[in-house]
Amino acid sequence: MFVFAIIVILSYLVGSIPNSIIISKAAKGIDIREHGSGNAGGTNVMRVLGWKHGLLVIILDSLKGVIAVVFVARLFYLAPMPFTNISPFDDFTFVQIIAGLTAVVGHIWTIFAGFKGGKGIATALGMLIILITVDMLIAVGVFVLVVSISRYVSLGSIISAIAVPSTLYIREHVFGVHINGYDTLFPFLIALSILVIFTHRKNLIRLLNGSESKLSFKKKLSRS
Repeated sequence: MFVFAIIVILSYLVGSIPNSIIISKAAKGIDIREHGSGNAGGTNVMRVLGWKHGLLVIILDSLKGVIAVVFVARLFYLAPMPFTNISPFDDFTFVQIIAGLTAVVGHIWTIFAGFKGGKGIATALGMLIILITVDMLIAVGVFVLVVSISRYVSLGSIISAIAVPSTLYIREHVFGVHINGYDTLFPFLIALSILVIFTHRKNLIRLLNGSESKLSFKKKLSRS
């Protein structure tokens, strides 16, 4: 149980690294949460500081999910599983899911920035690209398509979050692709999608009333 607890704690701490805040302060001496949309995420950094800084934040935030799933989860091999794994996954994959989800939680509620972090999209992307590569590549394609047409990153994030479990379901039940651990993965992805939509609830309201900001590559150091 001690090793499992360490995995959870380390994954949370990795997820909690506030890359957007660190980079915005290093680049311009500002707290990104006081500018743009007020969100500590790559999209807001892109909106305020430009695409280069924003892309760097997105990459680093995605790596947090990868690190939790690929590296932190490997501590599992130091001790036996502390409880019976009733999922269809092997023990290591199950631990990877726990580690990745904990990193996402850390990103959203970061201990290093007053529990006010980003929305978890990039960190979840890093985690899921390792666990369900095909479905995530499709979701990324959906995201790029939606954002290219609408210029709303939040809309792309919400629709791509819905696309992940939808793609998994279609592959399993329509195309007859056997997906290992489907019965566990599907409800897990549903829950994760709900979490992503929940973190975008304010964006949803702005989308509905037409006040959501569209993606722009221009730098704008102001709070909207």
